[in-house]
Amino acid sequence: MDRLHALDAEFLHVEDDHAPMHIAGVCVFENPAPSRQEFASLLASRLHLLPRYRQRIRPVPLELGRPVWVDDEHFDLEYHLRYAALPEPGDQRVLETMMGRLMSHRLDRARPLWEAWLVEGLADNRWAIIFKVHHCMVDGVAGVALLSALLDVEESPASLDAEPWAPRGAPNGLTLVVGAWAGLAMDATRWLVQAPQLVVHPRRAVQQVVNLGSGLGGFLRHLSITTPLSIDGKIGARRNWATSSASMADIAKVREQFGGTINDVVMAAVTAGYRTLLLAAGEEPQGATLRCAIPVSVRSEDGKGVADNRVSVLLYELPVHIADPVERLRSVQDRISDLKGSHMADAGKSIAEVSDLLPPMLVGGFTRLFVRSEQLVAQRVINTIATNVPGPQFPLYCLGRKMLEYRPFVPITQGIRVGTAILSYDGRMFFGVTGDYDSDPDVGLLAATMAEEIGTLRKAAARQRRSSAKQRK
Repeated sequence: MDRLHALDAEFLHVEDDHAPMHIAGVCVFENPAPSRQEFASLLASRLHLLPRYRQRIRPVPLELGRPVWVDDEHFDLEYHLRYAALPEPGDQRVLETMMGRLMSHRLDRARPLWEAWLVEGLADNRWAIIFKVHHCMVDGVAGVALLSALLDVEESPASLDAEPWAPRGAPNGLTLVVGAWAGLAMDATRWLVQAPQLVVHPRRAVQQVVNLGSGLGGFLRHLSITTPLSIDGKIGARRNWATSSASMADIAKVREQFGGTINDVVMAAVTAGYRTLLLAAGEEPQGATLRCAIPVSVRSEDGKGVADNRVSVLLYELPVHIADPVERLRSVQDRISDLKGSHMADAGKSIAEVSDLLPPMLVGGFTRLFVRSEQLVAQRVINTIATNVPGPQFPLYCLGRKMLEYRPFVPITQGIRVGTAILSYDGRMFFGVTGDYDSDPDVGLLAATMAEEIGTLRKAAARQRRSSAKQRK
């Protein structure tokens, strides 16, 4: 039996009607759109590469173990395939509105936790596929890998012949309980196997403990309650969504001139977006603490291609108080550099691993109690989330049609009214901003400002290059 890890199960526990926990992406393609039969044949031909897409969640009786994945004996591909056509003019705003509505509804836990929408009627003779997958199945990195399995790297489509499949019988309740505890014993054994290494390499072991203590201390120091802002608080069930994009070449020019990493430039753009959003809401950025959760992959080489969640998180205060774009970028570079050396991600990874050893009934019960308390008083420790996932830097194809855009969606939860997903694809960086419809943050302004900030920094980089060239003369 394939059990969920504790982190995977947490995405089930924190979900409620106001906080659906699915991730998604809008893939836009050149014309013409395929027929419904072609679309269904494509998915059917790739399902053998995605075994999780034919499995559903099966809870363990009395929550004596974490849920397991079992084959859906009544799997029906047609149930997971949906179809829509945009009304005229079919532009980006119309697509964003539809996306917000689709993302407002939870996936059916009685079935495999995914949907694929074929959307026609986009402007400029384009069409789209919307993939909607529960976060308990994949993180952002695994989601990109799954998409790559569904699409082609060459214009000529691969075979659409479906491989035969027969579901395995579902285990009974006793088997689930026994398997759960056997799995727990295996998890504990893996930890015990590492114990001799502590004796053989005591200095390394001490250093690991020191690093983890430092990381945990840094994490705890970032858990103070922040001052109230319009972008945090309780959320409703409906979603807004807006997107924008920027050139990867422009981002590279900024990085080359000012140093740091591509992620530094992207987070500077995110910071600029939130500063603009606060100003538009009449709030003063100078005294604001805007704490952002940044998921980071801790996926090792042996975990590549595995469909689950292997992430930790960094907590980071966005320097929204800085008005100058270049100075803001410098601050982002310094702060993220400090975070990388803080071992905060290592501490988060260790916490997730230890959680695998805790009684599931306690972990799940505590999480659900916390979620219910948040519905009364929303948390004010984390204000927003920003996830940055590298995508393929080469074109992908669906049934011979080139994919032009890949726009991401990230879920939000109580206390977080706005979240940002960032994904690169084939020379462009795409920003997808999710907002709570009821509190109505201006997600369009936020998305537009992020893209504009890349252009602002590119111009600043060009000016500095010209100034340096004159000085050398």
